[in-house]
Amino acid sequence: MVVVRLAKSGAKKNPYYFITVADSRKPRDGAFIERLGFFNPSAKGSEERMRFNVERLDHWISQGAQLSDKVKELAKDARLSPDDLQSKLDAKKEKRNQKKEAIKAKKIAELEAQAKENEEAKAAEEESQVAEEASAEETPAEEEAPAEETPAEEEAPAEETPAEEEAPAAEEEAPAEETPAEEEAPAEETLAEEEAPAAEETPAEESEEESSDDEKK
Repeated sequence: MVVVRLAKSGAKKNPYYFITVADSRKPRDGAFIERLGFFNPSAKGSEERMRFNVERLDHWISQGAQLSDKVKELAKDARLSPDDLQSKLDAKKEKRNQKKEAIKAKKIAELEAQAKENEEAKAAEEESQVAEEASAEETPAEEEAPAEETPAEEEAPAEETPAEEEAPAAEEEAPAEETPAEEEAPAEETLAEEEAPAAEETPAEESEEESSDDEKK
């Protein structure tokens, strides 16, 4: 089957295409039957963008040749007047620029959204750090408060204890003072009792001596 297609030529990143009539079984850039023109997509300034022999194209179409999609598009452009072709190219260029701008705006919006998310995450992290620091500061304060109350409670019983201890001590001193008095009183009684028998015994002895003297006389 005969096809009309583009055969790639030119340099890397600067393609240049020939419009060829070839056998469909042959490689794209291989042998061809006839060249109908060329297409230069990277043409700038006064460079010729496309040259297409439309009469020979119609001949091959009448012979049953099949056109590739790109060749069909180029054939439509080749049948337009130069002004119409330029208007079409300008519209296509404008559409391409709008598409680039839309892609650029989308990327900018994504970057802004990502930056906003990062800022919110950073703000949330800072708030959590501040909350942790505040809780860390409150915890020692709560621990110090019971610690301060505990010594006060310990001092209060400590102050009461000496008073209680002094009271029994005073009570102990009081019996101690009473005991010597009691001990002295029995001691005085004992001496009195000892003196009393001694006094009684002395007259008895004197009477016995007198009776012995009378007998001797």
